[in-house]
Amino acid sequence: MTTENFSQADIDLAYRLRLVALEAARKAAPLLREAFRNSVQRENKTNAHDLVTAFDKRSEQIISEHLLAAEEDSWVLGEEGGAIGTGSIQWIVDPIDGTSNFTHGIAFFCISIAAARDGQLLAGVVLDPMAELEFSADAQHAYLNSEILTPENRPDQAHANLMTDYPSAEALEVDGALGLTEFGSWVTAFATVRRKVSAALALAHVAAGWCDVTLGMDTKPWDIAAGALLVRRSGGTYLPYRYDDLELPDFEAPCFIALGPGAHYPAALQSAERIISARRAQGFGS
Repeated sequence: MTTENFSQADIDLAYRLRLVALEAARKAAPLLREAFRNSVQRENKTNAHDLVTAFDKRSEQIISEHLLAAEEDSWVLGEEGGAIGTGSIQWIVDPIDGTSNFTHGIAFFCISIAAARDGQLLAGVVLDPMAELEFSADAQHAYLNSEILTPENRPDQAHANLMTDYPSAEALEVDGALGLTEFGSWVTAFATVRRKVSAALALAHVAAGWCDVTLGMDTKPWDIAAGALLVRRSGGTYLPYRYDDLELPDFEAPCFIALGPGAHYPAALQSAERIISARRAQGFGS
């Protein structure tokens, strides 16, 4: 499902880029499956909550090499390696979204790859290597293992489930008691609140109809680009939140709410507005 006006050439390009991204993710997936729960050595990237492993770096290398070889007019923005190459197509790559889960033996992590041109998302892939689930999206549809995703309308708020990693330790330093207050309001308002530590995979679960709403704060483009497209192509709503008025692509906004079809959850929407307003008042992000 899509509201953009794509030409047939754009539709064909997006379809091809989706297949290229799937091939790249499939090449890296065996590496992660073999390493999982096998004494993975980890190191802190910025702190004890932000981890990296040799498998993040090797996975990104495998993916980037395939993408650049398959699409010469392209460049890669990777979480680990930064920007590589030049071209009109931008690949946005997270080689392991959910590294903390990966290193702790929790089977909720994924490979995330998106393709964009001029700030517009064209294709996305979220591959769950342990469950062997391949979520993907192009200019027309979202898919799960090649089947088009058409989730039913989501339940009312009291019967809905929310996934979020907020508040993180870093968010608590910024938001203080507000973070715990908002989290407590979700525990009361929703049937369940789950902390899954992978924004990309949580977004894919919204697209599939397994999660009703997910909320993210302080994310990066590689965390959300592919998942945001999945949600929109499956008929859901992706709402970006930012601290300024810059006209940037939605996947560059640091905060978001993603809802399944027909979902209306004031508790999540109002919390996001309060958190963003409080941070703007502190001059956050400026």
